[in-house]
Amino acid sequence: MEHYDIIVIGGGSGGLAVAERAAPHGARVAVFDPKPLGGTCVNEGCVPKKLTWYAAEHMGQARQAGEFAVDVDIRGIRYGELAERRQKLLGNLNDFWAGHLEKLGVTHIAERARLNGSDRVISESGAEYRADRIVLAMGGAPVVPPLEGAELGATSDDFFQWTELPESIAVIGAGYIGLEMAGMLRSMGVKTDVVAMEDRVLEMFDPAISAALDQHMEHQGIGRHLGVKVAGLGGEPGAVTVQLEGGQELGPFEQVLWAVGRKPATADMGLEEAGVELARDGTTPVDEWQATNVEGIYALGDIIGKAPLTPVAIAAGRRLAEHWYAPENDPVPVDYEQIPTVTFTHPTAGMVGLTEPEAVERHGDSVRVYETSFGGLDRAFAEGEVPPVVMKLVCAGNDEKVVGIHMIGPHVDEMLQGFAVAVRMGATKRDLDLTIPLHPTSAEELVTLKQGRPGRAEGLAEAA
Repeated sequence: MEHYDIIVIGGGSGGLAVAERAAPHGARVAVFDPKPLGGTCVNEGCVPKKLTWYAAEHMGQARQAGEFAVDVDIRGIRYGELAERRQKLLGNLNDFWAGHLEKLGVTHIAERARLNGSDRVISESGAEYRADRIVLAMGGAPVVPPLEGAELGATSDDFFQWTELPESIAVIGAGYIGLEMAGMLRSMGVKTDVVAMEDRVLEMFDPAISAALDQHMEHQGIGRHLGVKVAGLGGEPGAVTVQLEGGQELGPFEQVLWAVGRKPATADMGLEEAGVELARDGTTPVDEWQATNVEGIYALGDIIGKAPLTPVAIAAGRRLAEHWYAPENDPVPVDYEQIPTVTFTHPTAGMVGLTEPEAVERHGDSVRVYETSFGGLDRAFAEGEVPPVVMKLVCAGNDEKVVGIHMIGPHVDEMLQGFAVAVRMGATKRDLDLTIPLHPTSAEELVTLKQGRPGRAEGLAEAA
């Protein structure tokens, strides 16, 4: 029986991070994954999504170029060519990881593996392997609800296999994935409707950001059907209808996209037989150093139910390996309280820290909010009303410590990173006030806010 210091089940961001940091310290590591290396992020998530978003963004900017007297003739998008280029780039990333692991001396076994006890795994070919430590990093998969006709809908994984765009689509779900897909598709000319049981779009964000994004979606011509429950899908491929509870029907649509969340890939992995605790939703509870309740078995990434984001999985994997092999570097566990995140909607939205309602719940009457709503110079010559850029600071305590920053508008995905550092370091409103602004930029608005108001539990922003 082959023995390793570490066996990683899953070749995605988190699992690769463990292997990459542990191997240079002499650890003998094996990574099991039958799919191309890189996981969801590389193959069906962050990278192909951002490449597609750039295409949609370029089309949107081209439409607005005339406002600055630039003549542009938009004839459409060669989507099949985009898909081919995108797939080639992803293949290069897969090859990079395969070569990188080989150089590090990490064994990649391109098979599915499952636990076969607390210190061993068994591959799909029947071979058994032992390890001192086992890291579970299987990631997740799109949820397809068990509704009548559900098979008529596609998932985000399917989306990245398309070589043609539909003429019309219903996106079911108003979270990250659904709204990103909806924005990209609409910008590329697809008639797009969003259908969701949530009462507002991007419900996990601050209410001010949700309200502003809804305005942008209205301006873009994206239909929104919120606060409704989908009972099933009907019709036939190419002409699919969305059946709502109560008898209402939407459509037909050429495509329907399920975007109602992702589920952890923990089923049929031998976890329960090995004694690993599973929550009702299939996630695996862990302590601050990613340890499950079974000694020697660790878990990270999407399967632990905390901040299912690529950089979080990478940080957890790297810090875990350093915790084992480089304690002199003083590694610290991942802090799940202050994780910056962005959505590549149109426009982008970003946040770090607490929303206004969360801050009021935690800090009470000491919360003070500063916010602004404005039109950026990039749309200075636009005719008619243009939805605003919205920015919001949430502060708490006598020193007005910044506990939350929320933004929606062009390039907020890039500007948030630096502000996230400031929040982590404990910046106060005065620290921002004393910072000289970069002018003229949108980012300067966050260091020039003057009028504040008490925080409200409902968090509805006057500025939005």
